[in-house]
Amino acid sequence: MASKVAALLLIGLIGFEFAAVDIALDCCLRVEREKRLHRRNLVSYTIQRAREGCKISATVFVNQRNMKLCVVPPEGNPGVQKIIEHLDKKRQSHQ
Repeated sequence: MASKVAALLLIGLIGFEFAAVDIALDCCLRVEREKRLHRRNLVSYTIQRAREGCKISATVFVNQRNMKLCVVPPEGNPGVQKIIEHLDKKRQSHQ
């Protein structure tokens, strides 16, 4: 009986460890601050937030070649905000 209880505890601990493992995400590890972006080459974006699975906050732009460009978050960055607005308008006009 004791061996069955020990086996169940071991299985429970192993299951807990698998549940606690961080899921690998495709996160920006650093951002470009001085990168000059040409909005005509950009097709989409996502906002990466710190503490939502990634270590830093960033704006992730995707260009026509499907390359990801990590730049500073849009808050307090008028250039990034303008590009996001442009891409949002472009997406709305194509729907």
